[in-house]
Amino acid sequence: MAQPKVIVIGNEKGGAGKSTLAIHVGAALLHGGAKVSVIDLDVRQQSMGHFFAHRRAWLDANGVTAPMPVEHPLEASLAKAPEDEVLGRFDAAFAEAEASDFVLIDTPGSDTALSRMAHNRADLIVTPMNDSFVDFDTLGVIDPVTLELKRPSLYSETVFESRKRRMAADRSSIDWVVLRNRLAPSEARNRRRLEERVQTLSRRVGFRVGAGLRDRVIYRELFPFGLTVADLSSSVRPVEVSLSHVAARQELRSLLQFLGLTDEETG
Repeated sequence: MAQPKVIVIGNEKGGAGKSTLAIHVGAALLHGGAKVSVIDLDVRQQSMGHFFAHRRAWLDANGVTAPMPVEHPLEASLAKAPEDEVLGRFDAAFAEAEASDFVLIDTPGSDTALSRMAHNRADLIVTPMNDSFVDFDTLGVIDPVTLELKRPSLYSETVFESRKRRMAADRSSIDWVVLRNRLAPSEARNRRRLEERVQTLSRRVGFRVGAGLRDRVIYRELFPFGLTVADLSSSVRPVEVSLSHVAARQELRSLLQFLGLTDEETG
């Protein structure tokens, strides 16, 4: 049996858009015909788990269908469980998930043994960041006087260690992509400074840089229903559709192409 592609959405900072990105990538893969397993490692917040619970409830209430992932939930009680128990539970969930085409893992905004283990299993690590130096701090440390890059962050070192272990274990590589979310429309000086530092760090530690999801109203409107722009159709339409929704759908398609998760691969 072919091994699934393991996608880890990772960033040690909260509010960067990890869960939003995870649910949109997951929904797009499902609509591409793939079998997708999802594991939410943020056992306290469980944003991705709540999203798909809302999806199931909305679809049932409206008598319509849309593709669903295979969920492998981790109990909230694991937040206070011993580390060995937590890692063992993740191992069991991951083993079940391997029957899918893709295993999509959403991680918490903190450094945990569970998150590090997930990173070690990844084929693709996707790190969203808001377009600001506040979020860049999770990737690299800059000089407060010159704003020059001093060194990679602890999270960047975590990804480096995961990639090193993977290469030593089976001579394969982990693709790392940093997505700049919520890009400002104007070319402000601060944005140009940030762009330069991101590119410098990408050359130093080896990640690809791309555009994530803009701060669109439609993404927030659909979330309570457990839906994304990929789900909108003549029968699935909880909000009025406009041209902005068409742009959002194209944005999502472009994102999947950049990540290497195209329709050809999922079909």
